[in-house]
Amino acid sequence: MSITRRHFGLGIAAISLNACGGSSTLGPRSTGSTSGLPADLRPTPNVAYDAWVASFRGRAGSSGISDATLASGFRGTGYLPGCVKRDRNQTEFKRSLEDYLSIAASDERISKGRAAFGRHSGTLNALEAKYGVDATIICAIWGLESFFGERRGDVPVVSATSTLAFDGRRGAFFEKQLIAALKILQNGDTTPAQLTGSWAGAMGHTQFIPTSYQAFAVDYTGDGRRDIWSDDPTDSLASTAAYLARNGWTRGLRWGGEVGNSAPAGTVIQPQAGGPKFAVTSNFRAIKRYNNSDAYAIGVGHLADRIGGAGPLRGSFPPDATGLTKDDRVALQKRLTAKGFDTDGADGVLGPKSQKAISDYQSSVGLEPTGIPSPELLRSLG
Repeated sequence: MSITRRHFGLGIAAISLNACGGSSTLGPRSTGSTSGLPADLRPTPNVAYDAWVASFRGRAGSSGISDATLASGFRGTGYLPGCVKRDRNQTEFKRSLEDYLSIAASDERISKGRAAFGRHSGTLNALEAKYGVDATIICAIWGLESFFGERRGDVPVVSATSTLAFDGRRGAFFEKQLIAALKILQNGDTTPAQLTGSWAGAMGHTQFIPTSYQAFAVDYTGDGRRDIWSDDPTDSLASTAAYLARNGWTRGLRWGGEVGNSAPAGTVIQPQAGGPKFAVTSNFRAIKRYNNSDAYAIGVGHLADRIGGAGPLRGSFPPDATGLTKDDRVALQKRLTAKGFDTDGADGVLGPKSQKAISDYQSSVGLEPTGIPSPELLRSLG
């Protein structure tokens, strides 16, 4: 069997996971507090959405959803304009592999990963024995998907999926997710209040969409519920292991590794020109069934290796388009911060905060505030 877990990548901490609440035509308006929630993820009155929800009732019934489940599932939900905005504004963002790995296998993520593995080693090793999937790979996916459970998402899944089904850009896909989410409630795996996730409906510690949950989630704890939402990650980790096992994972085979660094035999790829080469195996392709990206699969594999005690990559990456190496970019961030232009850390990844710091510094010394780094800018910082 080969089923793609989801048709979109949420990335590693690439989206803000926010909370919301609201109303719909199928239930009374929630009286819970919405203070502190982002405005575009709070339910907004929308007559057309209400009409769509009313028409959906019949289709849901044909799919086996009871009136009671519809009533409880939609109670306190509503149209979320922020979900539509995020779905329509998904652009093809090109990040170099070097930058991606700087985030995926950052010192903080490695440290947290080793600590998380230590806390849950009994469960992770038992899952490896049962499903054949390397325990560190399971842990690494957990780390990339939700920062080891810290960023699971607070958006009600029924609100998110119904909003995106109504919007229509990927209406059929999200209506399937909505029906699957309602079946989760009908089966008693969780409650409407706990059925939360990302703005696009990905849920739990390892970010399953509802249809993939239905296909692969397991009740490993034996409590009668496939609970991927609770603070206990056991069912989520087991579900991830089950997913990989059913999507081609080979027991005892490494994912791959850096060429020249004890890599297994496999297909050689070089995702970034001038950067390290990797020999990858069929298990690399199994990871890509979770998220169809070479960078993601290398990120999972490399983070897993680091959690397991391996060192950093030996190969180097070439300078970027501005002529700066990663060490140069780290130095740039440190020097800007020292001069009072905060870059929010020094990881060598020049994101929006670093670009703003560059612009502010340029303005302060009479230069055009382009926000673009350069070797000259680095030298000017002393």
